Amino acid sequence: MRVLHVCTEVYPVVKTGGLADVTSALPLALTKLGCDVRILVPGFPSFQEYLIDKKLVFELPPRFNAFSIRVFVGTLPTNGLTVYFIDAPGLFDRPGNPYTNASNQDYLDNYRRFALLGWIAARLAEGMDTSWVPDVVHAHDWHAGLAPAYLRASEFWLKRKLAGSVFTVHNLAYQGNFPGHAFSEIDLPPHFFGVDGVEFHGQLSFIKAGLMYADKITTVSPTYAKEILRPENSFGLNGVLQKRIDDISGILNGVDTDVWNPAADEAIAIQYGLNSLASKAQCKTALQKETGLKVQNDAPLFCIVSRLAVQKGLDIVLDGLPEILGMGGQLIVLGTGDTSLESAFRNIAYAYPQSVSIHTGYDELKSHRVIAGSDIILLPSRYEPCGLTQLYGLRYGTLPLVHRVGGLADTVVNSSDENIKARTATGFTFDGFYYDAFMGSVRHAFALFKRKKEWQQIQHNAMRQQFTWEAAAKRYLALYEQVYRSHKPVS
Repeated sequence: MRVLHVCTEVYPVVKTGGLADVTSALPLALTKLGCDVRILVPGFPSFQEYLIDKKLVFELPPRFNAFSIRVFVGTLPTNGLTVYFIDAPGLFDRPGNPYTNASNQDYLDNYRRFALLGWIAARLAEGMDTSWVPDVVHAHDWHAGLAPAYLRASEFWLKRKLAGSVFTVHNLAYQGNFPGHAFSEIDLPPHFFGVDGVEFHGQLSFIKAGLMYADKITTVSPTYAKEILRPENSFGLNGVLQKRIDDISGILNGVDTDVWNPAADEAIAIQYGLNSLASKAQCKTALQKETGLKVQNDAPLFCIVSRLAVQKGLDIVLDGLPEILGMGGQLIVLGTGDTSLESAFRNIAYAYPQSVSIHTGYDELKSHRVIAGSDIILLPSRYEPCGLTQLYGLRYGTLPLVHRVGGLADTVVNSSDENIKARTATGFTFDGFYYDAFMGSVRHAFALFKRKKEWQQIQHNAMRQQFTWEAAAKRYLALYEQVYRSHKPVS
């Protein structure tokens, strides 16, 4: 089966969050199952520089305010995956973040930039590359949300079947909504702008396009698939989701065990595994020295490796920090985002330099060192579609402390006395986004940290968890086959 993944990020070339990890690891896992997989991305400078063996596939007339549109194919040297990239310099040849300018403001023409991404996906499905035509197009996140709509539009015009489509919601809160007048510029049939199309309260909505026109919809965890069906979690899309309820499923993300493996990780101070867990303490010491924290091991070192956003619940960590520091705990923050959150953590780090350290920005190798050297990774998210850093924490014996929502509920088992006795405990969970609930879990973690034998047992439980991309890929492959069999052309 030929599957085209449509996305804006792929690790290690372009990464602003977990999306890049998914779009790198999932295609590779599918390839190992016998899928013929390719990826379509915008021609950001990083992709153009990183890919090898590039060759021109086809060229198209100006469109979407791009005066030159050429589609190349190349190879990712890290894993051999085949990647199409859209060379449209006027839209994609911009420095820095793929989505925002130097002032961290969204580019005003993002609707054109990512409409072109979906439009090219449909051209590939029509056969513009005569040597490879996809059976299924898998669109990721709102940036690729128009791909299923363009497929339907092509079927409407051509009166023939093209590829089936799958749309994955990585985070329903990020919708890609633009002024309604933008619809006139994106080359979809007029009747697509309506309640049963891409219109959302008078706006053009990329995510609604994916939800309305894809053959199947997935979320990145089973619990999140259920949560978004509740009005309070649907971000205004409850009606659309209820209409598509039979086509929605949750498939849990996995871990790329080649990238995240403490026994072979060259980024960390010393490699360790289940049978050499004592070496993890050396990673902690090295991390404390690297970040200027006091070298100690009589209290837990907490970490946050995250986009700094209200969604991530980091305000509750700020509220709890005085008590955490008062009990002797330490905190390392690695991430970027909300400037007020950055400032708040930076101010505390300034006041308590031996206990709190913050590194703004994203550093892939440092994230490995932070996770390997910490005792507990904090994810008190208000909501969390899946979360990947808790999976990395489990892999490294760094116990996750999480709000029991979305993928966090699917992956972390609370260290209750009963679960410890049953050897199923892998971290700490709390229910309800309340200060007392969060701090109750934190205090429990402090207490268990002093019980070294039980703590080590929980670490062993965590490191034995198998959240693999192979398991996820098998479920996606079954979904692709279902879509391929059942997809019907628009009459």
